[in-house]
Amino acid sequence: MEHPGFFERAGPFTASEIAERIGATLRPGDDGARSLADLRPLAEAGPAHLTFVDNRRYLEQLAATRAAACIIAPAFAERLPAGVVALVMPAPYRGFALALQAFYPTSLKPLTANSDARDGDGTAIHPTARIEPGAIIEPGAIVGREAWIGRGTTIAAGALVGYRVTVGRDCFIGPGVTLTHALVGDRVILHAGVRIGQDGFGFAMGAGGHLKVPQIGRVIVQDDVEIGANSCVDRGALKDTVIGEGTKIDNLVQIGHNVVIGRRCVIVAQTGIAGSASLEDFVVMGGQSGVAGHLKVGAGAQIAGASHVTENVPPRSRMVGTPAVPIREWTRERVTLRRLAKGRGADESPEGDDEV
Repeated sequence: MEHPGFFERAGPFTASEIAERIGATLRPGDDGARSLADLRPLAEAGPAHLTFVDNRRYLEQLAATRAAACIIAPAFAERLPAGVVALVMPAPYRGFALALQAFYPTSLKPLTANSDARDGDGTAIHPTARIEPGAIIEPGAIVGREAWIGRGTTIAAGALVGYRVTVGRDCFIGPGVTLTHALVGDRVILHAGVRIGQDGFGFAMGAGGHLKVPQIGRVIVQDDVEIGANSCVDRGALKDTVIGEGTKIDNLVQIGHNVVIGRRCVIVAQTGIAGSASLEDFVVMGGQSGVAGHLKVGAGAQIAGASHVTENVPPRSRMVGTPAVPIREWTRERVTLRRLAKGRGADESPEGDDEV
C-alpha cells in the first residue's frame, strides 16, 4: 500500500494564479490557464508540475525539464524548453517558497503526533496506530495517529513516533528519540536523543528578512542502519533525505535536507553533511569532517577526520585537509611547507623570533 504522505495538498492552481500569488509575470504568449497540481524538482517534474531554477549548475536539467511551468530568473527564461510556462521574477527561490506555501498551506506547522482529546481517549498510543504483536511500547513513549510499528520493535521511554511514521520490525527506537515525517526499515537502531524528520534549514534570504521555505519531503531510513546519540537527520525539501542500507552513523552528526547516503557508509562523530549532498556506497567520513552542499562523494572514498569537502570527490579517493585534497597532494604540500619553514628558520628568521 502506498504511503498517504505527511502533508495535505491544496490546488490545483493555474499558472496565472500562482504568478499573482508570488509576484511573478508571465511571458507574452504563455498559457496562464495551464493547470498546476504540485511542485517537483527540475529533473522530476512532469506535465502537471511547477518547478523552479535559480542556479547555473542546473541549466542542463532545465533544458530537459518536462515541467508545465517554471519559476525562473529573467536571465534564464529563454533557456526553457518550448511549451513550458515561465513565471519570471528576480528572486525565484523566494517565489518557490511562496508557491510551496500555497500548495501546502499547513506545511509551516507540520503535524507531530496529531492526537488530542477529540481524536481519541487521550492515551499515549493513538487508537488509529497499528502495532504488530510482539512490539514493545515503554512507559512515556508516544505513538501518533496512523503510525505503524513492526513486531519485535521496542519504542523506548520518552520516544515520539509521529503522525503516519512507519517503523519496521526488530528495531530499537531509543529513549527521547523524535521520529517524524519518516519511513524506517527493519533492524534499525536509533540511539538516545536522535532527531529525525525535522525541518531542513531552508530560507530565501533577502534584505527585508529571510522567508522560510516549507520542507515537505520525508526521511527514508533503510534496513540495518544505526544512528548514534543526538544526531539529526533533516527531512527533504521536495525530495527525500535517504540513509542507505547498513550505514552506520556515530553521535552528534548533522545530515541536511535532501542528502542521499548510500549503502554501508561509515560516518564518525561531529560530521556535517550539507543539503543535497550525495554519498555513494561505502564512503567513510572521519570525525569532525564535512561535505558542502550539492556535492557528490564517490563510492569507496575516504574523508579524513577534520577534513572538509568543497568539490566533487572521485570514487575510491582518499582526501585530507581543508579544503580536502587527495592524500598524496596533501603530503607533498606538507613536505614543501616544512622545508620552507626550516629554510626560513635557518636563514631568514628575524632576531628574537625564537623567544617565548
